[in-house]
Amino acid sequence: MSMSRRTLVVAGAAALVAVALPAAAQSQGAQNRALFQVTDNDPARWNMILNNMANLREGVGAEGAEIELVAYGPGLLMLKADSPVRQRIAAALKSGVKVNACQNTMEAMKLAPADMAPDIGYVPSGVVEVMKKQQQGWAYIRS
Repeated sequence: MSMSRRTLVVAGAAALVAVALPAAAQSQGAQNRALFQVTDNDPARWNMILNNMANLREGVGAEGAEIELVAYGPGLLMLKADSPVRQRIAAALKSGVKVNACQNTMEAMKLAPADMAPDIGYVPSGVVEVMKKQQQGWAYIRS
């Protein structure tokens, strides 16, 4: 394939991506929206991710940021009420971060909202939430 043909294919693919996104997602593309996915049951990993979210908020400053964290698989255990990072999660929630637990994982682990940290949210499926947010133009961050 010639260089000009490759350029055309790449440009065509970029155009297809832009057309495939809903108009609302294209117009909101300039906003600072980040989705953090967490699947690790490790307080050190969670503290790093919570630090990254705080750094993101600080880095964009006055522009602001919409930040969501979705936990599923073993990572869901760090959202339990007795989690070693519960105070950091509470602080993130207070700062405006949305923290969501995957209901599929909760069902598999036989956990109920009463077992979980207060004020978190719930999504039916963590992987579907990740997919939907990416389709809406959110930055996907897997720390």
